[in-house]
Amino acid sequence: MNKNLIVLLLFVATVGNAQYGYRDSNMIGITLGLNQFNLKTSDFETKPGDGWNIGLSMRGNAFNDWDAIYGLQFSEYNFKVVTLNQLMSERETNYKLSCANVTFQLSYKFIENHLSVEFGPMVQINGKLAIEETDEDYIVKGNPTVLAKDLTDISNVTIYPVVGLTAGVRNVRLNVTYQYGINNMFGKIDGDFKGNASVVNGNIIFYF
Repeated sequence: MNKNLIVLLLFVATVGNAQYGYRDSNMIGITLGLNQFNLKTSDFETKPGDGWNIGLSMRGNAFNDWDAIYGLQFSEYNFKVVTLNQLMSERETNYKLSCANVTFQLSYKFIENHLSVEFGPMVQINGKLAIEETDEDYIVKGNPTVLAKDLTDISNVTIYPVVGLTAGVRNVRLNVTYQYGINNMFGKIDGDFKGNASVVNGNIIFYF
């Protein structure tokens, strides 16, 4: 995963440097925020969880009222799966996902430096899901042959369409986005499980 992150960093630095200097309104953005992650699946019972985002982006003029945004974001996502312990009592096992996201978005400016809407693709690179060692042998509710640890080896790449709204002043803006994973996160797991990621982000962006 470290090699993948280095590739993403080089990509963002390259395209950002190419875009920087195109027009005076090009800006570097530092993103801090929170997210709510949920897994859409009918194979077991899930509940959303809260996480965080931190990132770096480049916003620059594209044409007319449009900006182009290149970004790299690191996130921690959390969600819960209902499981059964050794006494067959229900509990919520928390799954944690650390990942890097690279994105390219177009931004339509309703009001220059104050209000815009964004859309575009995001590619997520990640490792396995992480759970507490004490939860590994819990049974996934509704699937008596599946243990909590059996769900951790997910796909390493997820592709998201992203839509969002950004509002504020030139140097500080609030950003809300929604992203939906179009590929099955459980494609690597035996059992024909299907699940798609759904993420709501609330970020603050500082532009320089």
